[in-house]
Amino acid sequence: MYDRITQPVKQGFRSYTWTWKNAVTATDVNHSLPRTDNKVTPGPVLNINKKMSRFAKVEAGAPIEVFALIKAFNEDPFPQKVNLSVGAYRTEESKPWVLPVVRKVEEQLAKDLTLNKEYLPVLGLPSFSSAATSMLLGANSPAIAAGNAVGVQTLSGTGSLRVAAEFLARTLGYSVVYSSDPTWENHKLVFLNAGFKEYRSYRYWDEKTKGLDIDGMLADLQAAPENAVIILHACAHNPTGVDPKQEQWEQIAKVIKEKNLFPLFDSAYQGFASGDLDNDAFAVRYFVEQNFELLCCQSFAKNFGLYNERVGNLTIVCSDKDALTRALSQITLLIRGMYSNPPNHGARVVATALNNQELFDEWKGCIRTMADRIRLMRSGLKDRLVSLGTPGNWDHVINQIGMFSYTGLSAEQAEYLRSEYHIYLLRSGRINICGLTTSNLDYVANAIHDAKIVGQMRHYLPMLKIRSERAGASHCCRHIPLFPYNTDF
Repeated sequence: MYDRITQPVKQGFRSYTWTWKNAVTATDVNHSLPRTDNKVTPGPVLNINKKMSRFAKVEAGAPIEVFALIKAFNEDPFPQKVNLSVGAYRTEESKPWVLPVVRKVEEQLAKDLTLNKEYLPVLGLPSFSSAATSMLLGANSPAIAAGNAVGVQTLSGTGSLRVAAEFLARTLGYSVVYSSDPTWENHKLVFLNAGFKEYRSYRYWDEKTKGLDIDGMLADLQAAPENAVIILHACAHNPTGVDPKQEQWEQIAKVIKEKNLFPLFDSAYQGFASGDLDNDAFAVRYFVEQNFELLCCQSFAKNFGLYNERVGNLTIVCSDKDALTRALSQITLLIRGMYSNPPNHGARVVATALNNQELFDEWKGCIRTMADRIRLMRSGLKDRLVSLGTPGNWDHVINQIGMFSYTGLSAEQAEYLRSEYHIYLLRSGRINICGLTTSNLDYVANAIHDAKIVGQMRHYLPMLKIRSERAGASHCCRHIPLFPYNTDF
């Protein structure tokens, strides 16, 4: 009765081996039972003519860590779970915040019957781009007044980076890009996909001081080849929260100019970092004052809370107005072939707020509210860790700036926090300070304290084991205090 069973045959995504265990209907189940009439029942017929899928050889892409963590957090039923992974602002109630000024502007726009849903120009809404560029470079910027700086609306920060990267690679022919180590993980994907041949890094984070490795950074920039593109975080560095001081920015600019490198700023947090628009724009404005030609990629996801509206601006600063016009013509063609033109709603919200003094002042108040809450949570976490006697120095938590803190926690400790305490953070140890609230600060601080103690045990237990074996005393660890969790590492 098994003369119809076939060998495995590859068909598209699956490999089929037909046996009587494949029965799925009541009739099939009956046919799979022993027969008494010695008749052979035909088995399933395999269609050997089915073509292999064109996509059969496609390999699965690596999961994106932050989105995988968000999914795991959303599916976690634990009542005290804490999400410190998502890159978005949260209120004291752990809720997303739609800025009141955004609500107000949206109500105004909804009542304006002169507005329509027509396509925007390829380069976007002019009133938005001009206001965004002015916010970045300053209302009295000589570069804007001279016609040497202009903005192009893009699809938030990532879209701005992609347009910039394609322009630099395809139009200017640049092939080497440097980013800080560490940096926002999407930088590499964007620039390699845009056509860059080499993606390198310069030293940035100093693990010992939990601060900036300025000497290492300058040395790596000094060694970079001419025309290498240098990605610089304008403020609130992601993921470390460590920014160069003003005098260090001056050193960085000097090396970039001497080596004829090309600066590209990623400005995702202007105003959101310190609560002051001008302070957060210092680096970009200083480079412009030093007559650099540069690109700056702006995002309005964080400082306006418009995460899903994808509002961005690419500011181009060029010393030659005619060359700037030609550059815009090439960027127009790039965008036309990429997404044709940008969306309207979010850009119009930002333009309305930036171009109306009353709304602008209200928006700046919202920025200060967010920045102040972040600073409060930073100090609250640091104070609790110090009070607990948590191993290590925690001054870096309050010395860092912006939404993120590079805690210094290891990948193992991050996994321990997730598995034992349902606290979700990146394996790098980066946390979003906005995920902290007055109601969960104690819980998070105690969890970090516990994770650090476990980390020390992982370090010392192997040493104790070696010493024990050398001494021939298997009981030498009997006085190590027991912990309420598994220490079988």
